[in-house]
Amino acid sequence: MSEQKRIVIKVGSGLVVSEEERSPRFAFLHGLMADIAQLRSEGYEVVLTSSGAAAIGLDMIGMAPEEAGLQDKQAAAACGQPLIINAYKQIALEFGIDIAQVLLTSEELENARRYQNTKNTVERLLKNGILPIVNENDTVTTKEIRVGDNDRLAAKVTQMIHAEEFVMLTDIDGLYDRPPHEEGAQFVETVTDVADYLDATKGKGLLGSGGMLTKMQAANMAQNAGATARIAKGIIEAPVTSLLDGSRRHTRCTAHGDPQSAWRVWLTDRIQMAGSVTVTAEAAKGLREGTQGIDRHDLIATSGNYQKGDVLHVYDEDGREIGRGLTNFSSNETMLLARCRQDEVSDVLGYSSHSDIIAQRDFALLGDHNLSWDQPDETALALTG
Repeated sequence: MSEQKRIVIKVGSGLVVSEEERSPRFAFLHGLMADIAQLRSEGYEVVLTSSGAAAIGLDMIGMAPEEAGLQDKQAAAACGQPLIINAYKQIALEFGIDIAQVLLTSEELENARRYQNTKNTVERLLKNGILPIVNENDTVTTKEIRVGDNDRLAAKVTQMIHAEEFVMLTDIDGLYDRPPHEEGAQFVETVTDVADYLDATKGKGLLGSGGMLTKMQAANMAQNAGATARIAKGIIEAPVTSLLDGSRRHTRCTAHGDPQSAWRVWLTDRIQMAGSVTVTAEAAKGLREGTQGIDRHDLIATSGNYQKGDVLHVYDEDGREIGRGLTNFSSNETMLLARCRQDEVSDVLGYSSHSDIIAQRDFALLGDHNLSWDQPDETALALTG
């Protein structure tokens, strides 16, 4: 890991693209790049995560934001991405900064091997003094473009490069204890436990895909990795350095004092759920005590169409999430093993293997600061073969 300080900056579509004209906000982009140049002169290595590609491309396909469907957004992203990256390139040249475009999907962040390959690429760019500009590759995503992907994508990049600071610039000055338009809404300057404020984080902008809820989820992911997350209004003059020096109001989500290991962070902080299993009360007790993994005899139910090596969410019989772990079998194989519990694994699957669905070493218990996910609808497993 580099000895230099690292910071990840995320800017939303509403800052990058004019809602009225659906063209780049060059004044903001210039101010942002000037501030990035200042950060680099102060010894920071910077990664920028920028939304705006789909928003700026909508005019090119003749579609209004409120009418755009998935395929429209994918086509708009293909049109808008070159325009966004060209705007950044032209402005960056004024400050002597070379940039690189890094387009990611959830697969690059959820798959262990691809995650490491992505990390290596970003690390090499930073080592060579190049500013990576990261965005979700909306054009090739096969699932619906999810709310707040770039918030959590930026948080995953924060975890990936072990950044100390994570800044989310948006169209509001920070977090309020209730929707800010409501009477009596109070500004929240410091957040320790994100879970305390999830009910107050609703609503999103027209051009953007993420609201305050996803920003708080992203802040939690950064906190778990030992980074301080900041949420602030995106202004033209010193939008980031004014936060770091404390001269401008913003919400500061403090880094947890005991940052989790890189492996545990990757395992527990997910962008999407590949699948889940529900285990018996006895197995849940063993998992919480750290004395076992998950055997086929521990299973009650499973959900999702997952593959070997995917991360599963693990629930107890009451629907409480216990932790997350790397599965040794696909969903089809898991179903077969659970329904044929008395048969040898080799007879069921056609090859030799142990019967651990998730090995103890590949399971991570959710900590106090991890946000749990609601249990999905389960597909019941037959208890006998």
